[in-house]
Amino acid sequence: MIMNLYRYYLLLVLFCCTAVHFVAQERYEFSRPLMGMAFRIVIYSEDASVAKKASEIAFDRVAVINAIMSDYDPSSELSKLSDLAGSGTAARISNDLFQVLQSGQILAGKSNGAFDVTAGAVTRLWRRARSLKRVPPEDVINNAKNSSGFRYLKLNKSQKTAELFKSGMRLDLGGIAKGYALDEALKVLRNNGLPRALVSAGGDIVAGEPPVGKQGWKIALLGLSDSKTEYIWLKDCAVATSGDLFQFLELEGKRYSHIIDPRTGMAISEQRLVHVLAPNAMLADSLATTISVIGQKKGLLLVAGDTRLGGRVAFRNKFGQVEEVSNQVFQTWPRVAE
Repeated sequence: MIMNLYRYYLLLVLFCCTAVHFVAQERYEFSRPLMGMAFRIVIYSEDASVAKKASEIAFDRVAVINAIMSDYDPSSELSKLSDLAGSGTAARISNDLFQVLQSGQILAGKSNGAFDVTAGAVTRLWRRARSLKRVPPEDVINNAKNSSGFRYLKLNKSQKTAELFKSGMRLDLGGIAKGYALDEALKVLRNNGLPRALVSAGGDIVAGEPPVGKQGWKIALLGLSDSKTEYIWLKDCAVATSGDLFQFLELEGKRYSHIIDPRTGMAISEQRLVHVLAPNAMLADSLATTISVIGQKKGLLLVAGDTRLGGRVAFRNKFGQVEEVSNQVFQTWPRVAE
């Protein structure tokens, strides 16, 4: 009995004398212009220098991805692959480019070409149209469209090669590369011991673990002009936004979005705002773009039956009124209490 009391006393003394030191995590924010937009990183860390160094490594990783996947840069790996279109050459490509092309091809099949990384000739045409403020002639659109087609891109997984079978075909990863870059940036932060982090760019966000004591990261989801902003909690997943709130061309009373339907070669004319929740930013980014193209009815079918995917589409009906449709996952997603 005496021995047991002695042991208890000894443990109590040891516990009381042991220094328990908790270091509070501070919030750090960093940004860098990349891929034609501002990339922003938010980190919770106990050490400012660790947070800064990790953010620089993450930004550098995004810069590498941009150098691979930019269709604006003629020296990028993507552009060089496009230059081989119709040559009969199967080019060996980087793992980064292969992953993005492979994901794009999977979604192209599911959407019957509403998402198409081979539609670069068409997207280039409409970029020029927005600059000139002039809708391209129908025959020019058709020529560009005929240079596209996801079925004419062949990937070999074992060899890590890609071949473009149509002459004049150009690749454009505008609806998917940004999401991949966000995922890779978050991966860098996690690998550097910073799991409580968030990375955002151009309306897309990928979140890691939430700040200590929080349910998640508080994220604002904008609505169309006359609908209110909504706030949700985000953790260990991503949200992407697609629509023409800020990028569009208006001619002769008709609105043309910066988003192109690869199947028709035409810019989207219906005003929509799409939000997609997904396990990673690459999937959220590409799905949001696709739903913007095919609309609310068919679009939400792409996220139906998968409990990891949430989708909402806000649009204007024929009377100019804003309507919203969403799936069950989006409707039940944790909201920030007002």
